[in-house]
Amino acid sequence: MARIAYILLCHKDPEGIIAQAQRLTAVGDYISIHFDGRAKPADFERIKAELANNPNVTFAKRRVKCGWGAWSLVEATLLAVEAAVDTFPRATHFYMLSGDCMPIKSAEFAHDFLDSEDVDYIESVDFFNSDWIKTGIKAERLIYRHFFNERSNKKLFYASMALQERLKLTRKVPSDIAMQIGSQWWCLRRRTVEWVLDFTRKRRDVMRFFRTTWIPDETFFQTIVRHLVPEYEIRSRTLTFLMFTDYGMPVTFYNDHYDLLHSQSYLFARKISPDAKELKDRLGKLYAATGERFDISNEGRELFNFLSGRGRVGRRFAPRFWEKESSLGRERTLMMVTCKKWHVAKRLVERVRQVTNLPALDYLFNEASTPLPDLGGIQSTLEKRTRHRRALMRMLFDYWQTDQLIVCIDPANVDLMQDFYNDKAKVRLLEIECEFTDDYLIGHAKRVGLASDRTPRETIERLLPTIRYDVRFEGDRIRDAGFPNLLRVRQSATVDENTVPLAEFLDIPVDKAREIAATEYLFVD
Repeated sequence: MARIAYILLCHKDPEGIIAQAQRLTAVGDYISIHFDGRAKPADFERIKAELANNPNVTFAKRRVKCGWGAWSLVEATLLAVEAAVDTFPRATHFYMLSGDCMPIKSAEFAHDFLDSEDVDYIESVDFFNSDWIKTGIKAERLIYRHFFNERSNKKLFYASMALQERLKLTRKVPSDIAMQIGSQWWCLRRRTVEWVLDFTRKRRDVMRFFRTTWIPDETFFQTIVRHLVPEYEIRSRTLTFLMFTDYGMPVTFYNDHYDLLHSQSYLFARKISPDAKELKDRLGKLYAATGERFDISNEGRELFNFLSGRGRVGRRFAPRFWEKESSLGRERTLMMVTCKKWHVAKRLVERVRQVTNLPALDYLFNEASTPLPDLGGIQSTLEKRTRHRRALMRMLFDYWQTDQLIVCIDPANVDLMQDFYNDKAKVRLLEIECEFTDDYLIGHAKRVGLASDRTPRETIERLLPTIRYDVRFEGDRIRDAGFPNLLRVRQSATVDENTVPLAEFLDIPVDKAREIAATEYLFVD
């Protein structure tokens, strides 16, 4: 059976550290603590005194003064790992934690999970060929020697790097290792940890290299483990659930996040707010629980992206200059149909095709599978279609040799609608207003990854008002945009009421518009 030695790096909150150690060792696991050398000596003495009689607790032999992005973080980790290996011979796995982490599964579940596969869990991807680094320097982390901390000595950090660049003092990565990068929150088997420690004693050249790299906690273990362990024994993922905002800051969890955390396919989560006392209490009790069932829905990141993205309406890439200057043509008419229920809009345009023979396209800017003719590759991806939207539409007008074209557009794509309205062509917009039941919204949440069949009912009930508001908000944005030639059909309206706007939108006789409006299955979910 798995027994875990937790490697805890921390620098504050002595009460929380003591509680964390007692919580994790109460079920038979171990913990090795490194308390930052910069922290208050009194806090460290308090932690040692409170945990002195716990045989499952040990401390790093010395305390390092840690700095963000510096080698000191790796050094502190290695000291805590060495203490754990020496003190806990029965530990089978070593799990890296911070003081802001909390378990989101029971110890019983965690042990069974680690017993299920004889592998290491460490996110590690190719340093140079991946896009793991989103902003800031990349190769410069390695090829230059970093003696100053970017956060505390920004001027010296960049001056030193500029000087090395000017004097061409670059260096190469040790030739026999392939640089990797990934999250520093790993879980390694005892054999792997012992191999890593042995490697650090034998390969002084590699150790010297990493000592002057920038942010080595994202590269050191990730690279060495890949160097020592066969790929089939590595799962390139972290078992700690964490998310980052658009600005690169960790997302913090609070008391109302229990259900969300409980249902993620991870063993721990960070960062838990220091003020989330209720959440910490519930998660602490959860770790000691037995017989607990976990319904894994794993929708956390999609939920966060959905909810945080709602506050960033209007952030789009600037249109290309050639798109600004191009036009569909003054003599052409583009008719846009928008509806949140895509199947309703698709049925409508299919009936329009049958009754009027007008060319009409489904959600070509939202669904890559929308059938399109070969237009030389511009139609091949959603990104290309959106980026070159006016050129694409001109080519479609030419392909069908028509001056009238109908397209379906999602209500969220107001910027797309606005761009077409800015064109010299004649543009009309038909909004289809549908009724949204709770069952439909739940199904929608599952289709777009905000929920799953295993998502707790409580989470779904809290999410429903937000989704419903979001749908209404998109309709409000369309109205607020003040689009001319905006017409509307409604699920709640009669056939006669919907016939008039359809006839005007399509510029067809009333009898044909009535035939389309009378489609019996149009609004069926």
